[in-house]
Amino acid sequence: MLVHDSKKGYILISTEKESQLDRIREELKPNRVVAFLEDEFKIEHAKAVIAEAYISESETKYIVIGANNFNNISQNALLKILEEPPRNIELIIISPTKSNLLPTVRSRMPIVKGNKIRILQEMKLNLSRVNYGEVFDFLKANARVKKSEAKALVEALYHRATVVEKLILSTQQLQNFDKAYRLLELNSRPQSVLAQLIMSFTGEKNAN
Repeated sequence: MLVHDSKKGYILISTEKESQLDRIREELKPNRVVAFLEDEFKIEHAKAVIAEAYISESETKYIVIGANNFNNISQNALLKILEEPPRNIELIIISPTKSNLLPTVRSRMPIVKGNKIRILQEMKLNLSRVNYGEVFDFLKANARVKKSEAKALVEALYHRATVVEKLILSTQQLQNFDKAYRLLELNSRPQSVLAQLIMSFTGEKNAN
């Protein structure tokens, strides 16, 4: 399922952990971002992350864990805070591949691929104040996208809404994301699916 509890953070698949950290810091300003970047993420690093997570915060603090390799002991040590993060704590894991991570870790957090974020940066679409002209331009630019590309756009839009813009999505909007993904799985026309999804944001905005 695409829709997730964004308060639990996410897993980012990327080989460029340093540049992704820079992007995350920029996107999340003025929130505090604490980073743990290692070649191999070991148990001592996991203990440091846990200690940082339990330092109380009045505002949301983001803990970024990035490594080329993660050993199983360190991952198991993180399971509790991944499942139930302390108050005002969100965790972001950066890994070059999904296979680096245990199934128990992957099941607790949504996975976002770096190329989806790049797609979203290129589209320059602000969902909190999108207008009909921008919807038209977006659909025109993506008139010939394939099924796999449309799926990436749907997931990137969700990341944009919940992580970058920090929007509180309505129940209907959450359902729209799930519906869009299911329709693409059923080989519905990508442009029609994307149109319905983005138009739900113009409708919500105009209704309020």
